[in-house]
Amino acid sequence: MVRLATVPPGRGLLVVQPLRRKHCAACRRGPMPMLVLEEGVPRCLDCADLGHLVFLPRGDTALTRRSREESALSAVVVRYNRRKSRYERQGVLVEEEALARAEERCLADAEVRRRRRARDARRRAVEDTRFAEAFAARILRLFPGCPAERARAIAVHASLRGSGRVGRSAAGRALTEGAVVSAVTASVRHLDTPYDRLLMSGVPRHEARRRISAAVETVLRGWRAAGIDVG
Repeated sequence: MVRLATVPPGRGLLVVQPLRRKHCAACRRGPMPMLVLEEGVPRCLDCADLGHLVFLPRGDTALTRRSREESALSAVVVRYNRRKSRYERQGVLVEEEALARAEERCLADAEVRRRRRARDARRRAVEDTRFAEAFAARILRLFPGCPAERARAIAVHASLRGSGRVGRSAAGRALTEGAVVSAVTASVRHLDTPYDRLLMSGVPRHEARRRISAAVETVLRGWRAAGIDVG
């Protein structure tokens, strides 16, 4: 008698992908890529009246669920994992027409999701543009001497969605003075001082910041003072 590891009970029909070469107990054909256990002996899919079904590998949950909904006859396909000592699901067998109908349903849903993603992307783009404009305006209120184009560039950089930069923090979203000053200071540090070159030459970050701190403060002080009426 052909012996297989005990197949776990489950709802509906169960088909096994054998690890060893097996032949059908009825028609003697083999080796079988898939088999059904009937009364403890293996039978091929044709002898088990499942030969007309097509295999859908696991991976697409929605397609699998809909294929089984559309199919009058279906079976779960499993394979034994020796390392884990258990059977694991590999996919399902469903009617070919049912799979085609399920694919059409999934394609329709994919189009709906694509349109929703496009709408969401447009909405986020508008929100990001408005926020960057507000951030730039806040920069110019705090640093009226900062060139307008530079303020816009700082705002866009600091508020880039998904960047984790200060503009995306809670303080940045609230346009607090601390967050805005931090964004402007970072821009000055990288663009108006030799800070990056110091880092590339091996100077530790804290030491590099110490060396350029006076230069940074000079730029910031100049941008602030430009808005002070000394007349």
